[in-house]
Formats: sequence, C-alpha cells, structure tokens
Amino acid sequence: MSTASRVRQRTLSLLPARADLAAMAHQPRRDLVAGLTVAIVALPLALGFGISSGLGAAAGLTTAVVAGALAAFFGGSSLQVSGPTGAMTVVLVPIMHEHGASGVLTVGVLAGLILVGLAIARAGRYMAFVPASVVEGFTVGIACVIGLQQLPAALGVPTPDGDQVAVVAARAVAGFAAHPNWAAVAVAVLVAVIILVGARIRPVVPFSILAVTAATAVVEIAGLDVARIGELPSGLAAPSLAFLDLATLGSLAGAALAVAALAALESLLSAAVADGMGVNHRHDPDRELFGQGLANLVTPLFGGVPATGAIARTAVNVRSGAGSRLAALVHAAVLAAIVYTAAPLVGRIPLAALAGVLLATSVRMVEVGSIRAMARATRSDAIVLTLTAVATLALDLVKAVLIGLVVAGALALRAVARAARLRQMPLHPDLPGDHTAEERALLDQHIVAYRIDGPLLFAAHRFLLELSEVAHVSVVILRMSAVSAIDASGALVLKDVIEKLQHRGITVLVSGILPDHHRTLDALDVIDDLRKSGHVFASTPEAIGAARLHLHDAGVIQTPESLATDRTPPAA
Repeated sequence: MSTASRVRQRTLSLLPARADLAAMAHQPRRDLVAGLTVAIVALPLALGFGISSGLGAAAGLTTAVVAGALAAFFGGSSLQVSGPTGAMTVVLVPIMHEHGASGVLTVGVLAGLILVGLAIARAGRYMAFVPASVVEGFTVGIACVIGLQQLPAALGVPTPDGDQVAVVAARAVAGFAAHPNWAAVAVAVLVAVIILVGARIRPVVPFSILAVTAATAVVEIAGLDVARIGELPSGLAAPSLAFLDLATLGSLAGAALAVAALAALESLLSAAVADGMGVNHRHDPDRELFGQGLANLVTPLFGGVPATGAIARTAVNVRSGAGSRLAALVHAAVLAAIVYTAAPLVGRIPLAALAGVLLATSVRMVEVGSIRAMARATRSDAIVLTLTAVATLALDLVKAVLIGLVVAGALALRAVARAARLRQMPLHPDLPGDHTAEERALLDQHIVAYRIDGPLLFAAHRFLLELSEVAHVSVVILRMSAVSAIDASGALVLKDVIEKLQHRGITVLVSGILPDHHRTLDALDVIDDLRKSGHVFASTPEAIGAARLHLHDAGVIQTPESLATDRTPPAA
C-alpha cells in the first residue's frame, strides 16, 4: 500500500462513526440541559479570554461557537467542551504584540495543520507519559498568569505595554496608584466573591453569569465610570483568508508549534479528566487531536483565536449530566444564538466584571490539597512541580512543559539508576555437594559472591567501584541474574571493575547473565575475555564449582576426587 493510501485510510478512521451519531439520541433531554448550562458558564469566559488575547470579545465568542462545534463533532471525547482558554491566551499575547491580529490567525491555521498531522501520526498516545507533577505545576503557573493578566481590567487602567505578564501587572498597579478607579475594583471583587462563595455553597448553579448580570445592572443603574466590552457584531464574520501572508509563515513556525503543543497537551488532559468524571467514557487521543486540528484550522477563517479543550467547561458539562457530544454542540448553538440576538446587551458588560470572572477562575484552578499531597509525595515531584510553575510564569507554557519533562525525566532516571544495589551473598545455599564446616569456612575466606540487583545504568559506578576495593580473596563471583536493565555506561563501568580485579590477581567469574543483556555486554567486549577463559556460567552453583577447582589448582583446598577428575568447565 502506498504512503498516500495509508494516510487516506488513517484519515478516514479518524472521522466520526455511526455509533457517535447514534449516541446523541440516547438521552437528548439531559444533553440539552447540560449544553445550556455550559453555554451560560462559557459566555463570560469566552468574552474574557477573547479580550485577554488582544483580538477582542467577538473573537472569543466566535471561537467558542466555531471551535466548540467542530471539536465536539470531530473530536475523540464525547464529553469534551472546547473554546478559548486562559492557557492559550498566555501564548497568544506575545504573538499579538509581535505580529498583530493577522499573525494570531495565521498561527491558528498552522497549528491546526500540525495537530491534524499529529493525529494521523498517532501521536496522541504519548500524552500518557507526561508526569502528574508537570501537569500540576503547569496548571499552577497558568493560574498565576491568568490572574496577573486581569489586573489592568480589574483596576480600571489601560493595559500597559510589555511581554512579561509580571512586568505588565506591576505597571498596572503603578498606573492605578497614580489614578485610582475604585469602581472597577469594586465590580471585579464583587463578581469574584460571588463566584467563589457561590461555588462552595451551590456548585451546580452558574454563578458566573449571575454575577456578571448583577454587576452590569449595578453599573448601569449607578452610572459608574467603568469601561465596557463595547459594540459587538451581530453575527459571525464571513469566512476569509485575507489575513494569510505567505511571507510571514517562516517567522510564525515556532509560534505555531508552541500553540499546537499547548492545544494537544491541554485538550488531551481535559479529555482525560472527563474520562475520570464520567462513567464508561474513554476518549480516543488521536481523534481528539484530529478534532482540535480541524477546529483550529477553520476557526481563524471566521476571526476566532486558537482553541483547546477547556477543563472547567468540560467539568461543568459532565456534572450537568451530559452523556454524548450533543451537549457540547448545544453549547455552541446557544452561544451562536446569543451572538445573533443579544450582541448589544453583551457589549454593555463591564470589563472589570469579566476580570472578576477570570480572577475567580484562576483561584479555582489551583487545587491546594492536590499540590500539598504531591509536594509531600517525593522530593522529585516537589522540585518538578515548583520548577514547572515558575517557568510557566517567567517564560512561556511550552518551554515550561519541556523544562518540566526534562527535569522529571532526569530525576526519574537518577532514581532508577540509584535503585540498583550490590549485595554480598553467602555461598552455602548454592554450594554444590556436601562439605565440612572447615571447608566451608575456607571457601568463605577465599571466594566472595556479589549479586547485582536492579538496573545497571549510568550511575552504576556509585556502587560497582566498591568491587575494585575487594581485598584478601582469590575469586569474585558476580551474580547478574537480578540485573533488570543494562546500558553502555553501566557495562563500561562493569568492564573497568573486572579489569581492576584481574590486575590485582583476583579471578572473576560471572553467572546468570540474562539473554537480553548479552548484546550490550558483547558490543563493548565486557565479558569477551571471560568467556574465552571459561569464566562465564549459566548459574551460580556452576560458578562456585569452577571457583573450587581454581582453589584446588592453587593448592588452597583439597577437592573431592570425583570433582578433581571431572574438569569439564560448565557451559556458558
């Protein structure tokens, strides 16, 4: 089969199946209620994240409608709700500053193509290898960034220039100190408090929309001097490719990779959370990447920003009783209806109210109990969590995740390598034949057996070098049946130890090498000389028998006549 045929067949396998459509008819009433509930929760978030990205509230709404519908229909999770998210906003802000709105839209299209390619290449399964400490640190860092991003709107000051979110927040505080706007602060605090307190009392009630509605009414009635969203278009923009500039594609490739990586990470993480909350629901990671890819490929054509699966909205969807992708489709349809029928009313919402919604969202993203438990679990988990969170705040999300993965991998390898142990083993259990107490004592005096337990990796020198210091013995037996893994570094250290022992006149015998480990040892000539000398054995008793014969030849012990006459070396 040609490559083109394989790609075509793989792409067809990612499309929705008849079973997906049939599932939407199982409990339509519950899905309708869940979709309406999610839409109410998603409205202020879509507006807020659209504004935070720099493209405006209309872009956020467009993203929630278009990406929400496409990802729901083509994605791999029947419970996932997609749209603009705070994590994606963090990545888009510097792109907006450097390349403008056209750059953000172009990055979205490129990221969509990358995600579709990842889906066809079956890359979704690798999400399972992201450590929980990296995800937790990533979430904490995002929460901090989202909170800091809302300070200008919450304080009622224009957003200062700058790429670093902490610097922008500090400049906003300085601007507020020079020209305080207590009305904006009061609106933001009121909305955030209503959401946080209400969520603890009645988690199923959509307090975000209630708080925004109340804040808007108070501002209108009292005539407060607070900035509002402004005029919104009464409908979706016609699809257009006018923003694409082929000359800028090269300079935007890195940003597109970052957006695609974040979209994949957050979407698959959100889908996994939905699986844990639902019953008998398991997402297809490759299909999820495919759905998110199509969503990000099409959404920019309507003026929307790149989207991902949204953990908060997905959680609301599941808690509201959703059972199929119909709920997410209803959520997108309700938001589309709001775009066409209530745009003037939405435009009257104060920016400070949306800032309050996102401040509350950032607070609720941080699970203190989970962080405390993970920090107490192991020292490595605490280090990775902290480092990922700090990197997310100081650098960008993709670099933070990469740093977290590298550090987590290094610490894990270090822990695995250090788990190896060198144990001195008694000879008696493996000693062939019957022996007097005097002979056993003599054998113990001249033969020492060590068992290597665990992986023989790059940190093996920590304990293997102890072998080279062994003194006052004639034979060292290395038992390797308990070695779980071996790499080139460990094999070279083993070779060095064997050569040092032999240089001191000590005979080295090796037993129990597993079949999988011969390739590494042979490639580096670790046991080649030992094999030629007949010093490699299949079992420890055979090695001990050979050691006894060696001591007999040296005149140290008297070997029973039956063994002395049979000097055929055991098979390696």
